Amino acid sequence: MNILKFFTAGSVDDGKSTLIGRLLYDTDSILADQLEALQTSNRKNDDGTIDLAILTDGLRAEREQGITIDVAYKYFQTEKRKFIIADTPGHIQYTRNMVTGASTASLAIILIDARNGVVEQTIRHSYLVSLLGIKHVVVAVNKMDMMDYSETVFDAIKEKYKALAQNLNLKDVSYIPVSALKGDNIVQKSERMAWFEGESLLHFLEQVDTDLQDKTTQARMPVQWVIRPQTDQLHDYRGYAGRVLSGTFKVNDRITVLPAGTNSTISKIEFFGNELSQAQAGQSVVIHLKDNIDISRGDTIVNSSALPIESKLIEADLCWMDGRALDSSITYLLQHNSKTTKCKISEILYKVDINTLEKHATEEFRLNDIGRVIVKTADALAFDLYGDNKANGSAILIDARTNLTVGALMFRASVE
Repeated sequence: MNILKFFTAGSVDDGKSTLIGRLLYDTDSILADQLEALQTSNRKNDDGTIDLAILTDGLRAEREQGITIDVAYKYFQTEKRKFIIADTPGHIQYTRNMVTGASTASLAIILIDARNGVVEQTIRHSYLVSLLGIKHVVVAVNKMDMMDYSETVFDAIKEKYKALAQNLNLKDVSYIPVSALKGDNIVQKSERMAWFEGESLLHFLEQVDTDLQDKTTQARMPVQWVIRPQTDQLHDYRGYAGRVLSGTFKVNDRITVLPAGTNSTISKIEFFGNELSQAQAGQSVVIHLKDNIDISRGDTIVNSSALPIESKLIEADLCWMDGRALDSSITYLLQHNSKTTKCKISEILYKVDINTLEKHATEEFRLNDIGRVIVKTADALAFDLYGDNKANGSAILIDARTNLTVGALMFRASVE
Protein backbone atom coordinates (compact mmCIF):
# COMPACT_ATOMS: atom_id res chain seq x y z
CA MET A 1 0.00 0.00 0.00
CA ASN A 2 1.22 3.48 -0.90
CA ILE A 3 2.63 5.50 2.02
CA LEU A 4 2.24 9.26 2.39
CA LYS A 5 4.59 11.07 4.75
CA PHE A 6 3.40 14.53 5.72
CA PHE A 7 3.99 17.07 8.45
CA THR A 8 2.01 19.82 10.10
CA ALA A 9 3.25 23.32 10.83
CA GLY A 10 1.59 26.33 12.38
CA SER A 11 1.82 28.97 15.06
CA VAL A 12 1.31 28.22 18.74
CA ASP A 13 -2.33 27.35 19.45
CA ASP A 14 -3.23 27.05 15.77
CA GLY A 15 -4.38 23.51 16.53
CA LYS A 16 -1.73 21.26 14.97
CA SER A 17 -1.89 18.58 17.66
CA THR A 18 -5.70 18.78 17.79
CA LEU A 19 -5.92 18.31 14.02
CA ILE A 20 -3.72 15.21 14.13
CA GLY A 21 -5.65 13.90 17.13
CA ARG A 22 -8.89 14.42 15.19
CA LEU A 23 -7.52 12.50 12.19
CA LEU A 24 -6.55 9.59 14.45
CA TYR A 25 -9.76 9.67 16.48
CA ASP A 26 -12.18 9.92 13.57
CA THR A 27 -10.44 7.16 11.59
CA ASP A 28 -10.55 4.78 14.59
CA SER A 29 -6.75 4.70 14.70
CA ILE A 30 -6.47 4.98 18.50
CA LEU A 31 -5.51 1.98 20.61
CA ALA A 32 -7.78 0.95 23.46
CA ASP A 33 -5.36 2.12 26.18
CA GLN A 34 -4.96 5.49 24.44
CA LEU A 35 -8.73 5.88 24.27
CA GLU A 36 -9.03 5.07 27.96
CA ALA A 37 -6.34 7.64 28.79
CA LEU A 38 -8.23 10.23 26.75
CA GLN A 39 -11.49 9.56 28.55
CA THR A 40 -9.93 9.71 32.03
CA SER A 41 -7.79 12.79 31.34
CA ASN A 42 -8.44 16.01 33.21
CA ARG A 43 -7.71 18.01 30.08
CA LYS A 44 -10.98 19.06 28.45
CA ASN A 45 -11.97 21.64 25.88
CA ASP A 46 -14.13 24.61 26.84
CA ASP A 47 -17.24 22.78 25.66
CA GLY A 48 -16.41 19.74 27.82
CA THR A 49 -15.24 17.50 24.97
CA ILE A 50 -12.02 15.46 25.01
CA ASP A 51 -8.80 17.37 24.29
CA LEU A 52 -7.46 15.37 21.33
CA ALA A 53 -4.07 17.14 21.47
CA ILE A 54 -3.19 14.72 24.28
CA LEU A 55 -2.55 12.09 21.61
CA THR A 56 0.52 13.94 20.31
CA ASP A 57 1.77 15.95 23.29
CA GLY A 58 4.12 13.19 24.41
CA LEU A 59 6.68 15.08 26.48
CA ARG A 60 5.86 16.23 30.00
CA ALA A 61 6.99 19.77 29.15
CA GLU A 62 4.63 19.75 26.19
CA ARG A 63 1.69 18.73 28.35
CA GLU A 64 2.53 21.32 31.01
CA GLN A 65 3.06 24.22 28.61
CA GLY A 66 0.50 23.23 25.98
CA ILE A 67 3.07 23.48 23.18
CA THR A 68 4.88 21.11 20.83
CA ILE A 69 8.64 20.86 21.42
CA ASP A 70 9.90 17.66 19.82
CA VAL A 71 8.78 16.01 16.58
CA ALA A 72 6.05 13.46 17.31
CA TYR A 73 5.49 10.76 14.69
CA LYS A 74 2.09 9.11 14.40
CA TYR A 75 0.95 6.32 12.11
CA PHE A 76 -2.45 5.40 10.76
CA GLN A 77 -4.02 3.99 7.64
CA THR A 78 -7.27 3.86 5.70
CA GLU A 79 -8.39 1.44 3.01
CA LYS A 80 -6.62 3.58 0.40
CA ARG A 81 -3.30 4.59 1.95
CA LYS A 82 -0.92 4.41 4.90
CA PHE A 83 0.17 7.63 6.58
CA ILE A 84 3.14 8.79 8.63
CA ILE A 85 2.54 12.15 10.33
CA ALA A 86 5.20 14.39 11.83
CA ASP A 87 3.77 16.86 14.33
CA THR A 88 6.46 19.55 14.23
CA PRO A 89 6.94 22.48 16.65
CA GLY A 90 5.94 26.00 15.63
CA HIS A 91 8.28 27.95 17.94
CA ILE A 92 11.21 29.65 16.22
CA GLN A 93 13.62 28.21 18.81
CA TYR A 94 12.70 24.72 17.59
CA THR A 95 13.31 25.42 13.89
CA ARG A 96 15.88 22.64 13.71
CA ASN A 97 13.26 20.18 14.99
CA MET A 98 10.84 21.27 12.28
CA VAL A 99 13.48 20.93 9.56
CA THR A 100 14.29 17.42 10.80
CA GLY A 101 10.65 16.35 10.82
CA ALA A 102 9.90 17.90 7.43
CA SER A 103 13.00 16.68 5.60
CA THR A 104 11.49 13.33 4.56
CA ALA A 105 7.93 14.53 4.00
CA SER A 106 6.15 14.59 0.64
CA LEU A 107 3.42 17.00 1.76
CA ALA A 108 3.06 19.88 4.20
CA ILE A 109 -0.06 20.99 6.04
CA ILE A 110 0.25 24.67 6.95
CA LEU A 111 -2.29 25.57 9.63
CA ILE A 112 -3.64 29.10 9.77
CA ASP A 113 -5.88 30.34 12.57
CA ALA A 114 -8.99 31.80 10.91
CA ARG A 115 -9.05 34.52 13.57
CA ASN A 116 -5.53 35.74 12.84
CA GLY A 117 -4.94 34.96 9.16
CA VAL A 118 -1.44 34.90 7.65
CA VAL A 119 1.04 35.85 10.38
CA GLU A 120 4.82 35.99 10.77
CA GLN A 121 5.06 32.32 11.67
CA THR A 122 3.11 31.39 8.54
CA ILE A 123 5.77 33.11 6.45
CA ARG A 124 8.53 31.27 8.34
CA HIS A 125 6.93 27.84 7.98
CA SER A 126 6.16 28.39 4.31
CA TYR A 127 9.75 29.48 3.66
CA LEU A 128 11.02 26.26 5.24
CA VAL A 129 8.63 24.25 3.05
CA SER A 130 10.02 26.03 0.00
CA LEU A 131 13.62 25.57 1.18
CA LEU A 132 13.12 21.82 1.67
CA GLY A 133 11.54 21.41 -1.76
CA ILE A 134 8.25 19.93 -0.54
CA LYS A 135 6.05 19.72 -3.63
CA HIS A 136 2.54 19.55 -2.15
CA VAL A 137 1.14 22.10 0.32
CA VAL A 138 -2.26 22.09 2.01
CA VAL A 139 -3.28 25.33 3.69
CA ALA A 140 -5.75 24.29 6.40
CA VAL A 141 -7.62 27.35 7.66
CA ASN A 142 -8.50 26.12 11.14
CA LYS A 143 -10.95 27.30 13.82
CA MET A 144 -13.61 28.17 11.26
CA ASP A 145 -16.17 27.42 14.00
CA MET A 146 -14.95 30.55 15.82
CA MET A 147 -15.60 32.67 12.73
CA ASP A 148 -19.13 31.39 12.10
CA TYR A 149 -17.83 29.26 9.21
CA SER A 150 -17.52 32.43 7.12
CA GLU A 151 -16.71 32.00 3.44
CA THR A 152 -15.56 35.62 3.32
CA VAL A 153 -12.96 35.02 6.04
CA PHE A 154 -11.67 31.92 4.26
CA ASP A 155 -11.44 33.65 0.87
CA ALA A 156 -9.53 36.61 2.33
CA ILE A 157 -6.92 34.31 3.92
CA LYS A 158 -6.69 32.28 0.71
CA GLU A 159 -5.98 35.37 -1.40
CA LYS A 160 -3.33 36.63 1.00
CA TYR A 161 -1.56 33.26 1.10
CA LYS A 162 -1.59 33.02 -2.70
CA ALA A 163 0.69 36.07 -2.85
CA LEU A 164 3.09 34.46 -0.35
CA ALA A 165 3.06 31.15 -2.26
CA GLN A 166 3.93 32.93 -5.50
CA ASN A 167 6.80 34.77 -3.80
CA LEU A 168 8.18 31.45 -2.47
CA ASN A 169 7.56 29.58 -5.74
CA LEU A 170 5.14 27.13 -4.12
CA LYS A 171 3.21 25.73 -7.07
CA ASP A 172 0.91 22.95 -5.84
CA VAL A 173 -1.10 24.61 -3.05
CA SER A 174 -4.59 23.53 -1.96
CA TYR A 175 -6.86 25.32 0.52
CA ILE A 176 -9.32 23.65 2.92
CA PRO A 177 -11.42 25.36 5.65
CA VAL A 178 -11.54 23.16 8.75
CA SER A 179 -12.38 22.98 12.42
CA ALA A 180 -10.13 20.44 14.13
CA LEU A 181 -12.03 20.93 17.38
CA LYS A 182 -15.44 20.16 15.88
CA GLY A 183 -14.25 17.80 13.14
CA ASP A 184 -15.46 19.90 10.20
CA ASN A 185 -13.83 18.91 6.88
CA ILE A 186 -11.24 16.75 8.62
CA VAL A 187 -12.49 13.25 7.82
CA GLN A 188 -16.00 14.02 6.59
CA LYS A 189 -17.31 16.92 4.51
CA SER A 190 -18.85 19.59 6.68
CA GLU A 191 -22.50 20.51 6.17
CA ARG A 192 -21.78 23.77 7.98
CA MET A 193 -19.54 24.88 5.11
CA ALA A 194 -21.70 23.86 2.16
CA TRP A 195 -20.17 26.75 0.21
CA PHE A 196 -16.83 24.87 0.06
CA GLU A 197 -16.77 22.78 -3.11
CA GLY A 198 -13.65 20.77 -2.26
CA GLU A 199 -13.29 17.52 -0.34
CA SER A 200 -12.33 16.83 3.26
CA LEU A 201 -8.70 16.89 4.37
CA LEU A 202 -8.52 13.09 4.67
CA HIS A 203 -10.00 12.60 1.20
CA PHE A 204 -7.38 14.96 -0.22
CA LEU A 205 -4.57 13.12 1.58
CA GLU A 206 -5.84 9.80 0.22
CA GLN A 207 -5.95 11.06 -3.36
CA VAL A 208 -2.89 13.31 -3.74
CA ASP A 209 -0.31 11.93 -6.17
CA THR A 210 3.09 11.91 -4.49
CA ASP A 211 4.77 9.71 -7.10
CA LEU A 212 5.45 12.70 -9.35
CA GLN A 213 8.41 13.87 -7.30
CA ASP A 214 9.93 10.37 -7.24
CA LYS A 215 10.23 10.05 -11.01
CA THR A 216 13.71 10.95 -12.22
CA THR A 217 16.13 9.74 -14.86
CA GLN A 218 18.97 10.26 -12.39
CA ALA A 219 19.64 6.72 -11.18
CA ARG A 220 21.87 6.84 -8.10
CA MET A 221 23.06 4.17 -5.65
CA PRO A 222 25.74 4.90 -3.05
CA VAL A 223 27.71 1.75 -2.27
CA GLN A 224 27.21 0.68 1.35
CA TRP A 225 29.16 -2.56 1.23
CA VAL A 226 31.25 -4.63 -1.16
CA ILE A 227 30.26 -8.31 -0.82
CA ARG A 228 33.14 -10.75 -1.41
CA PRO A 229 32.46 -14.06 0.43
CA GLN A 230 35.55 -15.73 -1.13
CA THR A 231 34.24 -19.18 -0.27
CA ASP A 232 34.59 -22.33 -2.38
CA GLN A 233 30.93 -22.05 -3.41
CA LEU A 234 31.11 -18.29 -4.13
CA HIS A 235 34.70 -17.95 -5.21
CA ASP A 236 34.04 -15.32 -7.91
CA TYR A 237 31.12 -13.56 -6.21
CA ARG A 238 31.45 -9.77 -6.20
CA GLY A 239 28.37 -7.69 -5.42
CA TYR A 240 27.81 -4.07 -4.47
CA ALA A 241 25.13 -3.52 -1.85
CA GLY A 242 23.23 -0.30 -1.34
CA ARG A 243 19.89 1.47 -1.42
CA VAL A 244 18.77 3.02 -4.67
CA LEU A 245 18.33 6.72 -3.92
CA SER A 246 16.57 7.73 -7.11
CA GLY A 247 15.72 6.57 -10.60
CA THR A 248 15.80 3.00 -11.89
CA PHE A 249 18.64 0.59 -12.66
CA LYS A 250 18.06 -2.23 -15.15
CA VAL A 251 20.07 -5.27 -16.14
CA ASN A 252 22.34 -4.40 -19.11
CA ASP A 253 22.27 -0.68 -18.21
CA ARG A 254 25.52 1.17 -18.81
CA ILE A 255 26.73 2.64 -15.50
CA THR A 256 29.55 4.83 -14.21
CA VAL A 257 31.24 4.48 -10.82
CA LEU A 258 32.20 7.77 -9.19
CA PRO A 259 34.55 9.33 -8.25
CA ALA A 260 36.84 7.07 -10.32
CA GLY A 261 34.72 7.54 -13.46
CA THR A 262 35.01 3.86 -14.42
CA ASN A 263 32.34 2.48 -16.76
CA SER A 264 30.73 -0.95 -16.81
CA THR A 265 27.42 -2.74 -17.43
CA ILE A 266 24.98 -4.25 -14.92
CA SER A 267 24.98 -8.02 -15.26
CA LYS A 268 22.64 -8.95 -12.40
CA ILE A 269 20.48 -7.35 -9.70
CA GLU A 270 19.69 -9.28 -6.50
CA PHE A 271 16.99 -8.55 -3.95
CA PHE A 272 16.87 -10.83 -0.89
CA GLY A 273 18.26 -13.74 -2.88
CA ASN A 274 15.98 -13.22 -5.88
CA GLU A 275 17.05 -11.82 -9.22
CA LEU A 276 15.32 -8.69 -10.51
CA SER A 277 15.20 -7.20 -13.98
CA GLN A 278 15.31 -3.70 -12.45
CA ALA A 279 15.76 -1.88 -9.13
CA GLN A 280 13.78 1.24 -8.25
CA ALA A 281 14.23 4.08 -5.79
CA GLY A 282 13.83 2.89 -2.20
CA GLN A 283 14.92 -0.70 -2.81
CA SER A 284 18.01 -2.11 -1.10
CA VAL A 285 19.71 -4.38 -3.63
CA VAL A 286 22.98 -5.99 -4.65
CA ILE A 287 24.27 -4.97 -8.09
CA HIS A 288 26.69 -7.10 -10.08
CA LEU A 289 28.82 -5.70 -12.91
CA LYS A 290 30.27 -7.38 -15.97
CA ASP A 291 33.73 -5.96 -15.21
CA ASN A 292 35.86 -6.43 -12.10
CA ILE A 293 36.62 -2.86 -11.12
CA ASP A 294 37.83 -1.20 -7.94
CA ILE A 295 34.77 -0.06 -5.94
CA SER A 296 34.63 0.83 -2.24
CA ARG A 297 32.09 2.02 0.32
CA GLY A 298 31.35 5.67 -0.37
CA ASP A 299 31.52 5.32 -4.15
CA THR A 300 28.36 5.99 -6.12
CA ILE A 301 26.94 3.94 -9.01
CA VAL A 302 25.07 6.14 -11.49
CA ASN A 303 23.59 5.71 -14.95
CA SER A 304 26.12 6.86 -17.56
CA SER A 305 23.52 8.82 -19.51
CA ALA A 306 22.77 11.24 -16.64
CA LEU A 307 25.92 11.97 -14.66
CA PRO A 308 25.82 14.03 -11.44
CA ILE A 309 27.94 17.08 -10.68
CA GLU A 310 31.42 16.49 -9.29
CA SER A 311 32.98 19.26 -7.25
CA LYS A 312 35.00 20.16 -4.15
CA LEU A 313 33.51 23.66 -3.89
CA ILE A 314 29.76 23.76 -3.38
CA GLU A 315 27.22 26.52 -2.77
CA ALA A 316 24.61 25.25 -0.33
CA ASP A 317 21.80 26.31 1.97
CA LEU A 318 22.70 25.59 5.59
CA CYS A 319 20.45 25.07 8.59
CA TRP A 320 22.54 25.27 11.76
CA MET A 321 21.43 22.81 14.46
CA ASP A 322 24.00 23.10 17.24
CA GLY A 323 24.08 25.23 20.38
CA ARG A 324 27.71 26.01 19.59
CA ALA A 325 28.03 28.58 16.80
CA LEU A 326 29.53 27.74 13.40
CA ASP A 327 33.32 28.11 13.45
CA SER A 328 34.69 28.65 9.95
CA SER A 329 38.25 28.13 11.20
CA ILE A 330 37.80 24.46 12.08
CA THR A 331 37.37 21.37 9.92
CA TYR A 332 34.03 19.58 10.00
CA LEU A 333 33.01 16.20 8.62
CA LEU A 334 30.52 16.18 5.76
CA GLN A 335 28.46 13.04 5.28
CA HIS A 336 26.86 12.70 1.86
CA ASN A 337 25.01 9.38 1.77
CA SER A 338 27.66 6.71 2.46
CA LYS A 339 30.62 9.01 1.82
CA THR A 340 32.29 11.00 4.61
CA THR A 341 34.90 13.66 3.90
CA LYS A 342 36.51 16.59 5.69
CA CYS A 343 35.28 20.07 4.87
CA LYS A 344 35.34 23.74 5.83
CA ILE A 345 32.81 26.52 5.49
CA SER A 346 34.94 28.80 3.36
CA GLU A 347 32.40 31.65 3.12
CA ILE A 348 29.04 32.69 4.57
CA LEU A 349 27.17 34.40 1.72
CA TYR A 350 24.17 35.52 3.75
CA LYS A 351 21.74 34.64 6.51
CA VAL A 352 17.97 34.70 5.98
CA ASP A 353 15.58 36.34 8.42
CA ILE A 354 12.98 33.60 8.13
CA ASN A 355 10.24 35.84 9.52
CA THR A 356 10.64 38.53 6.85
CA LEU A 357 12.60 36.56 4.19
CA GLU A 358 15.22 39.34 4.08
CA LYS A 359 18.85 38.33 3.42
CA HIS A 360 21.59 39.80 5.61
CA ALA A 361 25.37 39.71 5.37
CA THR A 362 26.82 38.04 8.45
CA GLU A 363 29.95 36.47 9.85
CA GLU A 364 28.24 34.18 12.34
CA PHE A 365 25.81 31.29 12.29
CA ARG A 366 24.03 30.23 15.46
CA LEU A 367 21.37 27.70 16.50
CA ASN A 368 18.40 27.65 14.07
CA ASP A 369 20.03 30.10 11.65
CA ILE A 370 19.47 29.42 7.96
CA GLY A 371 21.39 30.89 5.04
CA ARG A 372 23.68 30.31 2.09
CA VAL A 373 27.34 29.22 2.40
CA ILE A 374 30.25 27.94 0.33
CA VAL A 375 31.52 24.52 1.43
CA LYS A 376 35.01 23.34 0.50
CA THR A 377 35.50 19.55 0.75
CA ALA A 378 38.68 17.51 0.86
CA ASP A 379 37.32 14.99 -1.66
CA ALA A 380 35.13 15.68 -4.66
CA LEU A 381 31.46 14.88 -4.14
CA ALA A 382 29.20 13.37 -6.81
CA PHE A 383 25.94 15.20 -6.18
CA ASP A 384 22.83 16.60 -7.82
CA LEU A 385 21.24 19.96 -7.11
CA TYR A 386 18.73 19.70 -4.28
CA GLY A 387 15.94 21.09 -6.44
CA ASP A 388 16.52 18.36 -9.04
CA ASN A 389 17.14 15.37 -6.80
CA LYS A 390 16.68 15.80 -3.03
CA ALA A 391 17.99 12.30 -2.26
CA ASN A 392 21.41 13.05 -3.76
CA GLY A 393 21.45 16.79 -3.15
CA SER A 394 21.72 16.96 0.62
CA ALA A 395 24.23 16.22 3.36
CA ILE A 396 24.87 16.71 7.05
CA LEU A 397 27.73 18.40 8.89
CA ILE A 398 29.31 16.62 11.85
CA ASP A 399 31.53 18.20 14.50
CA ALA A 400 34.43 15.75 14.79
CA ARG A 401 35.12 16.95 18.34
CA THR A 402 31.74 15.84 19.66
CA ASN A 403 30.46 13.57 16.85
CA LEU A 404 27.23 15.62 16.91
CA THR A 405 25.29 16.52 13.77
CA VAL A 406 25.52 20.31 13.69
CA GLY A 407 24.06 21.28 10.33
CA ALA A 408 21.95 20.22 7.36
CA LEU A 409 23.06 21.13 3.84
CA MET A 410 21.06 21.45 0.62
CA PHE A 411 23.29 21.74 -2.45
CA ARG A 412 22.36 24.58 -4.83
CA ALA A 413 25.34 24.94 -7.22
CA SER A 414 28.92 23.99 -7.97
CA VAL A 415 31.27 26.94 -7.60
CA GLU A 416 34.06 25.35 -9.63
